[in-house]
Amino acid sequence: MARRVLHLLSQRPGRTGSGVTLQALAREAAASGWEQAVCVATPSDDPRPALEGVPDARLHPLRFGEPPLDFALPGMSDVMPYASSRWRDLSPAQLDAYREAWRAHLAPVLETFRPDVIHAHHVWLLSALVRNLAPRTPLVVHTHATGLRQMTLCPHLADEVREGVSRADRVLVLTHAMGRRVREVLGIDERRIAVVSAGYREGLFHAESGLRPPPGAILYAGKYSRAKGLPWLLDAFERLAADDESLTLHVAGSGEGAEAEALRQRMASMAPRVVIHGHVEQPELAALMRRCSLFVLPSFYEGLPLVVVEAVACGCRVVCTDLPAVREELAPRLGDALDLVPLPRIEGVDEAVAQDLPGFVDRLAAALESGIRAVLSPEAMPDLSSFTWRAVFERAERVWEEEATTGEGDPARPPGR
Repeated sequence: MARRVLHLLSQRPGRTGSGVTLQALAREAAASGWEQAVCVATPSDDPRPALEGVPDARLHPLRFGEPPLDFALPGMSDVMPYASSRWRDLSPAQLDAYREAWRAHLAPVLETFRPDVIHAHHVWLLSALVRNLAPRTPLVVHTHATGLRQMTLCPHLADEVREGVSRADRVLVLTHAMGRRVREVLGIDERRIAVVSAGYREGLFHAESGLRPPPGAILYAGKYSRAKGLPWLLDAFERLAADDESLTLHVAGSGEGAEAEALRQRMASMAPRVVIHGHVEQPELAALMRRCSLFVLPSFYEGLPLVVVEAVACGCRVVCTDLPAVREELAPRLGDALDLVPLPRIEGVDEAVAQDLPGFVDRLAAALESGIRAVLSPEAMPDLSSFTWRAVFERAERVWEEEATTGEGDPARPPGR
């Protein structure tokens, strides 16, 4: 009899790192014979989502923007690639409506699907809530760092998250550093934490022999936000482009709100040297990466940015800020394909100290200039096999199988941990 896994994601599938992870795990789980159901959140004006490997009847979207959830879908980051609410701005009544809507949404799915294991994304409210709603069903919580960030930004919700998620059976983390942070914040024993890393689709993200993109083609892919370092990337590019007419910066991504709109207007004013591609799906992103020789991610905060691995797989050199996860987990395996740029001092979670920003722009410009000249050769391509989604799924599946029971929980199993 096939095992059953229920996936939970309180965001739109596919538009963020956690959404891409959900898509990949569902696809690989279907190939391995798991029966699956999925609960996700979507804006009310979105078309019904679809996931490869998941029957339509077992995909259950909770819609935001219409009663009883007549507010925009809250995002795990404060700037999302679609219209969203910030957790810190939600009123007590909206938070109560959020909790009640998820309880009502999940209860019939749990009753009819009867999962052997629940795989919930994010150390946040939905994961805490389902622990209480299904206390005897094994719960695996997959953190992507943003939940830990929101606990700092929203201290009024941190205790609720901590109480619920600390009773998860296992927590999956992207990096060893993130595992240490989970232990500190949630008080979870090291034996309940598993490092699964992040993955990429090698069938999509790959270099093409004989294709040599112009050395002046630079790519940024991500949200339009200060936390991603985009304003200072534009500063650095503007400086370099003034002396080199061959340079072009391609920008793939999107964002909502005043901050994103200001960045969009600035980039539009820099045309044709800056080319705005907007939101692109993964096949389009892979094709764009193959047209560029250098990828840049100047972010001030990330979990484990799999987009860096995707770019290298497509033959790009990468310039990235010296984020802990990148330094510890990616740099040893990417070697000369990766150039790290020291960060400015960071206040709070992802706000740079203002007086450090001129020096940061200097360092970023120097790294870009160096990367433009040093095209990644096929002989220098690193081994990326440990980053395939199949490898990531197999690490997660081992945890599912260790925790799964036959049927909807074991009567002898204690509720929670």
